[in-house]
Amino acid sequence: MQISPPTHLAPFIRHYIFLENSEEDSKNVRLFTDGSTGLILSGDMNLHSNSSVERMPLSFFYGALHSYRDFYSKGSFSLMAVVFQPYFFNILLKISAKEIRNQIISAEDILQHQLHPFQERLFNKTDPLSVISSLNIFFTEFLSAEIGPDYHFIRGVQHYILQNRGSVSSKELEKFTGYSERHLERKFENYMGISPKKYSGITRLHYFLSLINKGIGDENMTSLSYDAGYADQSHLIRDFKMNTGLTPKQYVKTENKMAVNFIEL
Repeated sequence: MQISPPTHLAPFIRHYIFLENSEEDSKNVRLFTDGSTGLILSGDMNLHSNSSVERMPLSFFYGALHSYRDFYSKGSFSLMAVVFQPYFFNILLKISAKEIRNQIISAEDILQHQLHPFQERLFNKTDPLSVISSLNIFFTEFLSAEIGPDYHFIRGVQHYILQNRGSVSSKELEKFTGYSERHLERKFENYMGISPKKYSGITRLHYFLSLINKGIGDENMTSLSYDAGYADQSHLIRDFKMNTGLTPKQYVKTENKMAVNFIEL
């Protein structure tokens, strides 16, 4: 279930996703980059990182991913994902998004007990829409403080990249912003966690994903790669596999897409 935030939070929160798995079997799942940062909330999740034997925190923040990250779950679970606009991390936590790139941080380490009520409600199977309504109030209170002027600039650059579906050059960004490539990169990484070039590549990839998720057959893969701004299909496949760990055809054949960028392997 994917739910949009209210209008006043839309510039900061992309959407909420509620996922529930009632099966007891272990599952291998993959989260791959979409340029966003976010918060995972759960009251009963038994999630482990495939790169570590340690159990993941019940609730955690994740920074912008450079590619993908694999997890496995043990038994049933329910979770709420709050998918942020990338720059919201900088506003919410008052730290550079670059510092937490590819990182997972326990929510307890940052917000202490502030998220416990939400975890308890998820554990008690409270209606997800009610939990989301309370989260909207929680995040609105954070935004009552003054936001720095750079936020508007970064949001404008992000919108320009999205509007052009990721097909923008460094020169075009220099002309649009009036900043040198290096100066823009520093500002962008501080708020977004990744460079403008990387974010443009992710945007182009997800535009291609939006095309293939419309149910278009494999025979159109080449033409769709051109439509998405790739120079050729080999460039697409290389970029796709680097960011998702799969080829486009493997992604299409993946049956359980819990979200566009969160799939069961």
